[in-house]
Amino acid sequence: MILDFSASINPLGPPHSAIAAIHNHLGDLRNYPDPNYHELRQALSQFHRLPPDWILPGNGSAELLTWASRELAELDVTYLLTPAFGDYLRSLKAFDTSVIRCPLNLAFPSITASATFARAVGPSVQPQVQPQILPPILLDLPAQPAQLGLLLNNPHNPTGWLFSSKEILPYLEQFTLVVIDEAFMDFLPPDQQQSLTESVLDYPNLVILRSLTKFYSLPGLRIGYAIAHPDRLQRWQQWRDPWSVNTLAAAAAVAVLQDTTFQQQTWNWLIEARSQLFQGLSDLPGLSPLASAANYLLVQSEHSVVQLQQQLLKQNRILIRDCMSFPELGDRYFRVAVRTLPENQRLLEGLRAEAGRYKT
Repeated sequence: MILDFSASINPLGPPHSAIAAIHNHLGDLRNYPDPNYHELRQALSQFHRLPPDWILPGNGSAELLTWASRELAELDVTYLLTPAFGDYLRSLKAFDTSVIRCPLNLAFPSITASATFARAVGPSVQPQVQPQILPPILLDLPAQPAQLGLLLNNPHNPTGWLFSSKEILPYLEQFTLVVIDEAFMDFLPPDQQQSLTESVLDYPNLVILRSLTKFYSLPGLRIGYAIAHPDRLQRWQQWRDPWSVNTLAAAAAVAVLQDTTFQQQTWNWLIEARSQLFQGLSDLPGLSPLASAANYLLVQSEHSVVQLQQQLLKQNRILIRDCMSFPELGDRYFRVAVRTLPENQRLLEGLRAEAGRYKT
């Protein structure tokens, strides 16, 4: 069996609560799902302390990204923080959105301008960091009035950098529509998160996308949700097909939102496992991992990683994520998910064994 470090999925799941909920609702498969997803919306409402009509479940956050991109396409231009998750460009291109790329400066070792990072990475990994802020894109905005959109994710993928909510708030005053993908925010404990979910009530131009598949290890169920003004969500509801969330996905989602034991287990695991993997990668010659607040690490290599990826898969049956799909990164970066301590150690041993076998 291949040990997959390419997909950033929680290795502790799926939770028993999700499996039990699926089993208990198998009899409901003979019925159509509730088209309004009242129970799921109510559970999400309690989880985020927001009114239910400000939340829209979807067939993974990817489906909801599609509708957000449709609205961004109606604006004059959309600013996209890069390197960016490939599905962003897929959805934006689908509606012929005019896009301006805003590259991050990867030369800085910091992942956040807020003090939350020091707690997020754990006590044994405290790199010296400089304040890393969002690109100064406000300085590049057109002088003439225009309808402008902004799409970014927090924590950022693929770097794992965490942006302070205070850094993002000013953009809500400048842009017509701001879409923030918080797919990996759950991996931070609540007191360390930099989510803007609570700001949605004050900013009708803000859309938050969230995922339940990564943290709870349920990618096969396809379940996510959007938080935005009810008028916007009602418009999306009219655009999409009915029953986009299946019965078993909805039942599992309700269950895991209440599974505080699994949530705490995940936070405890990640701090130790990420620290172990970061330190182990830092000790390998030619590799420089970027400090991350998420459940993955972006690693810079002195050599092309193409041969390294092939050899790891062939010799060790370990799959890492190359970054060839990110134009700003190319073949000198790879990304690895944080997995269990033994699995992380297996990756480190494989990398150590392959270190002398690949060349530029």
